[in-house]
Amino acid sequence: MIAIESHLKNLLQKALIQFGLKVSVEDIVIEKTKDPKFGDYATNVCLKFAKNLTLKPIDLANQLVASLSDSNLQKVEVAGPGFLNFFLKTETLTAVIEEILRLHDEFGKSQFGQGKRINLEFVSANPTGPMHVAHARAAALGDVIATLLNNIGYKVTREFYVNDAGGQIRNLALSIFMRYRELIGEKVTLPEDGYFGKDIIEIAKEIRQQYGDKITTFDENFFKKIGVEKQLKRIQEDLILMGVRFDVYRSEQDVRNEGHIQKTLQKLTPFLYQDQGATYLKTTAFGDDKDRVLIKSDGQYTYFLPDIAYHQDKLSRNQDQLIDILGPDHHGYIARMKAALAMLGYPTNALEILVMQLVTLTENGVEVKMSKRTGKGITMRELIEEVGKDAARYFIAARSYHNPLEFDLDLAKTKSNINPLYYAQYAHARLQSLLEGGKDLGIDSAGNGLDTNEELDLLKHLRLFPQAVMQAAQAREPSMIAQYIQQLASYTHSFYTIRRVIDRDQPKLSAARLALVKASAQVLKNSLAIFGINALNKM
Repeated sequence: MIAIESHLKNLLQKALIQFGLKVSVEDIVIEKTKDPKFGDYATNVCLKFAKNLTLKPIDLANQLVASLSDSNLQKVEVAGPGFLNFFLKTETLTAVIEEILRLHDEFGKSQFGQGKRINLEFVSANPTGPMHVAHARAAALGDVIATLLNNIGYKVTREFYVNDAGGQIRNLALSIFMRYRELIGEKVTLPEDGYFGKDIIEIAKEIRQQYGDKITTFDENFFKKIGVEKQLKRIQEDLILMGVRFDVYRSEQDVRNEGHIQKTLQKLTPFLYQDQGATYLKTTAFGDDKDRVLIKSDGQYTYFLPDIAYHQDKLSRNQDQLIDILGPDHHGYIARMKAALAMLGYPTNALEILVMQLVTLTENGVEVKMSKRTGKGITMRELIEEVGKDAARYFIAARSYHNPLEFDLDLAKTKSNINPLYYAQYAHARLQSLLEGGKDLGIDSAGNGLDTNEELDLLKHLRLFPQAVMQAAQAREPSMIAQYIQQLASYTHSFYTIRRVIDRDQPKLSAARLALVKASAQVLKNSLAIFGINALNKM
C-alpha cells in the first residue's frame, strides 16, 4: 500500500523538475480536503512556486495537470487561483482494508529505525518516598514513547536511574533509624532534612519486627540498604500498577563503585581548570552559557559529575542514542550535558532531552493538591486507584509534554462520550457488536461498493495510521496518536450511524461495510495499544 501524501509529493516534485524547478519534498504541502467536491487531497504548490518560473499560478497549474497522470488518480482539477485538487480512485482507498486485515496487529509498524538502539531513561524518582503525579506523567509519557519507537523499528531499552547515593539517601537512612528508636521508646529529634512519611514508619516497624530492640547505634550502610530496597520495591509496584516495566534499574552507587566517575574525570582533564579551590568544566567552549563546577572546594562532587559518568556509562553499553525525560526545571541541563558528551567525543545527537511540564489535578473545577486520606500530595498510586490505569495513562500521554497538563478527575471517570477514552473504547465495542451481528454475511475485503462520503472519509483516515505512527515517534509526541484516535472514533461513529452496515437486502454491500468495520476496529485496537490500553469488545 502506497502512502498517498508521500506519493503525491513525489509526483509533484518530478513534475516540477520537468519545468526546471528543483524543490524538496519537504517544501511541498499536501492536505486532505474538507469538502469532497474539491477532491480527496489538495496542494498550493502552484501559488508557492509559480513566481520562480515567471508564470501565473493558474498557468502553472494548467500545465502541471497534464504531467500528473497516475494509476491511483481518477483525475486532477485546477481550482481557484491555482490550487490542484486530486481525486483518488475508489480502489486506491479501499486497498487499505485488505492491508489491515492481512497485517492485523502489525499494521502501522515499520522497520524505519533498522534496529538502532535507543536508551530511554525516565521517571528515575529518588527512592526516598512514594511517587507523585509528576512521576505518573513521566511514567506514562516515557512508556508510550518507547512503544512508538519500537513500532518504527528501534530497539528501546527502558531505564530507571536509581539515585541511591548522596545526601538524600543518608537522610533517608537517618530518618528510618530515628523512627526505629522512637518505636523502641526513645525520645528522638528527627533530622531537619529528613523524611517523615508513613512509609518511613512502616520500614522502621519491619526492621524492629526482624531485629527486635537490639540496634543501638546508627549503621548508615545498613539503614541505607534496607531503606533503598524497600522504597524501590514500592516504586516498582506502583509502576506495574501504571502498566510500566523497566528493562534496567541502574544504581548510582554502582556507577560510583565501578569507577566510572574517576574514568570520566580523567577523560575530561583537557577541559578542566581550578578556580578558588573548585574544579570547573569549560562547557562554554561547547555552547553552554557558563562553565560548570564538577568538584566543590571541599572536595565533594556536584551532581553534574556523576551524571556525566552515568551518561557515558549508558553510551558504553552499545547504545546508539540516549533520550532523557526530565521535569520542567531542567532546561539549563541540556546544554551542559551535551557539552560534556561532546568533550568525550560523542556527536551532538547522541543525547536528546525532553523537558515535560507540570501536572495539576482538578475536581469539580477546583485544583486538588492534597490527598483526602493523608492530607499530603496525591501519589501516583492514589491517582490510579481513583481513575484506573487506562484513564491515567491516556489522559496523561494524550496531552503534549510541552504543555502543562490539567488532569480532570471528573472527566476521567465519566462514562459517556465526553470522556475521550470512553469515546474511543465505545467506538471499538460498537464495531465489535456489528461484526458479531453480521458474522453470517461474511466480509468483502476488496471493499466493493464503498463510495459514500462517510466510507471514504473513514478509508482515508485508516490509510493515515502508519504515517501518524511515524510522525508521532519521530516527534516523541504521543499526543499525535491521541488526536488520530479521536478522529478515527468520530469517523466510525458517523459511518455506522448514517450508513446501515447490516442490510440483508444488500448482502454484498453489507459484506464490504463489515470489512470496513473490521479494519476500523483493528486500527482502533492498534492505536490504543500504543498507549498500553486494551480495546474493549463490550461496554
